Amino acid sequence: MRFIAPSAVLVLLSLLAGDRAAEPVAFPRTTIDLGTVVSDLEKSTRFYTDAIGFRELKGFEVPADVAAGAGLTDGKPLAVRVVVLGEGDNATKLKLMQIVGTSPRGGDNEFIHSHTGFRYLTIIVDNTTAALARLAKAGVKPLAKSPVAIPENIAPGMFLTCVRDPDGNIVELIGPK
Repeated sequence: MRFIAPSAVLVLLSLLAGDRAAEPVAFPRTTIDLGTVVSDLEKSTRFYTDAIGFRELKGFEVPADVAAGAGLTDGKPLAVRVVVLGEGDNATKLKLMQIVGTSPRGGDNEFIHSHTGFRYLTIIVDNTTAALARLAKAGVKPLAKSPVAIPENIAPGMFLTCVRDPDGNIVELIGPK
């Protein structure tokens, strides 16, 4: 009879049970860039820069063969405009794209529960009153009764303002008045 060390038995049992500890993963950047297809690139760029407060960075082009090879498009090139929130390499980037020769399907964006997928952006602002002034100057009206006070047990002293971008996507701004 062969002897199996108890530690080996525990390792074997944990592997069979799928009870392996997740290996740590290192990420060189801890922010996520989000790419979004828009129906009107100029209008969307103005919304995110003028009404919300992003800064525009240098954009880039993705050739048709690269876009198709990666599975992004069916052989159409991409022109990407990049807007940024913050400074430095870890700033949040939103990549806006309008693909020539396509008619992207819009979805029911009435509420965040209308369909699956990424449903809204959350942007933390330092001054809701100033954000509302920027929105008004750009002709953007808050939804429903926005801004509304967030319950004290969730975020004391903070207010939630929801608006729609030119394609109807919800953008929520959270901050003090």
